[in-house]
Amino acid sequence: MKKRSILTENDLRVARARHAVTTEIRVASGTFVTPLAKEYMRDHGIRLIEETYQPMPCGQKADRSFTDWVTGAPMEQKGEYMTHLHGSALVLKNHPRIVFRGAIDRLQAEILLLQTDMRPERLRADLDGILETLRHILSAEVRDAPLEETQILGMDEHTLHEMSHHVREHFGFDHPTPSADMDRLALRLNLLRTQVREAERLAVDAFPPDNGQARVDIVRTLNRLSSAVYVLFCRVLAGYYKENRHGS
Repeated sequence: MKKRSILTENDLRVARARHAVTTEIRVASGTFVTPLAKEYMRDHGIRLIEETYQPMPCGQKADRSFTDWVTGAPMEQKGEYMTHLHGSALVLKNHPRIVFRGAIDRLQAEILLLQTDMRPERLRADLDGILETLRHILSAEVRDAPLEETQILGMDEHTLHEMSHHVREHFGFDHPTPSADMDRLALRLNLLRTQVREAERLAVDAFPPDNGQARVDIVRTLNRLSSAVYVLFCRVLAGYYKENRHGS
């Protein structure tokens, strides 16, 4: 469990439900145990055992291939229900972080399909920016690395917020209510916006703010992305991407 640094109450609940934890749980030395996790262990009579990592003697083979990321237990085989969180650390395939990764993967696939069906090259280029940001999010999540703040559609967070919240000032109409009378491209962008919002909610599930695993950088960037897609939706309705537009 060398790469595991935090033990939460939710980890214990999941492990106990799977009968992976009964009377004790082993964690790597230095693992941060949240206050709620400590309370849960007291209430259920679970003893915490910290293990000190010992380097393997040269030439000796490892006695285990994988590690259960939630419990720290060794696993000889991956099994069909498990998948890699990182390195040799495994989690169930419905772990919140795996579900979140799937949502980001789905968003990238949706954008690529959307790009193949459209003609406005300027919109394809703007969607490239959305796609690149999603790839940065996924990379930062998988590597447990900070997500660098970058502009989206050439705008910083303040400008995106201003444009997406003051539609009349920027596009000449009030916040549009999606309807079947709208251009199909606009409706597909509206659908993409809802999918980004869903990914944002899944990010909160994967990185809850109350257990030491929060990823404010990821949640904030997804919030900015939903605003950016909304701006694209409004741009289509305003005729911004029409091919005969001056300068397009």
